[in-house]
Amino acid sequence: MNPGSTNAIDQAAAKPSGGFRDYLALARLDHSTKHIFIVPGVVLAYLLRGGPAQFPLVQVVLGLVVAVCIASANYVINEYLDREFDKYHPTKSRRRAVERDLRGGVVAMQWMGFVAVGLGAAWMASTTMFATAIIFALQGIVYNVQPLRSKDKPYWDVISESINNPLRLLIGWVMVDPHTLPPSSIILAYWLGGAFLMAAKRYSEYREIVASHGAELLIRYRASFAGYSEVSLAISCFVYGLLSTFFLAIFLIKYRVEYLLLVPVIIALFGYYMALSSRPASSAQNPEKLFRERKLIALVVLLCVTFVVATFVDMPVLSVFTGQQYITLK
Repeated sequence: MNPGSTNAIDQAAAKPSGGFRDYLALARLDHSTKHIFIVPGVVLAYLLRGGPAQFPLVQVVLGLVVAVCIASANYVINEYLDREFDKYHPTKSRRRAVERDLRGGVVAMQWMGFVAVGLGAAWMASTTMFATAIIFALQGIVYNVQPLRSKDKPYWDVISESINNPLRLLIGWVMVDPHTLPPSSIILAYWLGGAFLMAAKRYSEYREIVASHGAELLIRYRASFAGYSEVSLAISCFVYGLLSTFFLAIFLIKYRVEYLLLVPVIIALFGYYMALSSRPASSAQNPEKLFRERKLIALVVLLCVTFVVATFVDMPVLSVFTGQQYITLK
């Protein structure tokens, strides 16, 4: 199949029926690496709220079941409902939902099964976890299902998809403290950081697909691209990154000024990721493969080390940033 030839796609022969592995592939269990965004929620809850005397192993296991099952439910409807659009994408045209004839009834049962297990685990964990899981599942419907289908609307597609980021933060936080929520500043920083990642993914797709197959094919793959340009996507990345850093700085100054040391490393991460998204066949188009990017991982390790140092080492000199200070000229 040549993804660049829409006539060949539209006249494709009957597809073979899907089997068990094809339906299971819709759940994208290999994307579970994205749940690493849960970890900061756990750490912050322990640092800011003080965790229980014993590690809440049961809560952690239930929270991971919630994250994996609800995310997989969202992936199931995402891939199935996108099958008539993904066939125009150079690589997504090889997805099982495109290459196999899958029955809608079976897919619906698969989605309901993942949602039921995820919500069941959330109910066992806490009321707050249950509410978070419901929002997580609803996000998948808003993003993928008509008449809402926010993924087809420019800018709303990024905002609605990136809400998964703060939801993962909430899952991690609630594992430790189900009676409170994280500060709004870190929730917004997480949300806008996710928006940066999603916009960078679209920026990479736009550059590559337009260059190789043309803008018409790109819009047939995803309608939202009709409202974007390469420049507007680059600017949106810049705006999301600035806003995320702004809210992050508010959080850092309010809760521990030493965490300001993290900001230069975080800015370096934003910059490197933007450069990464400009490369051909960029990993930014497939975030689950980012662990292969050694420089990116090195920056993440540096961020973790800086976080540990800033957590346990008091630096009174940084208090200059928490009050009004003036430079007196003599």
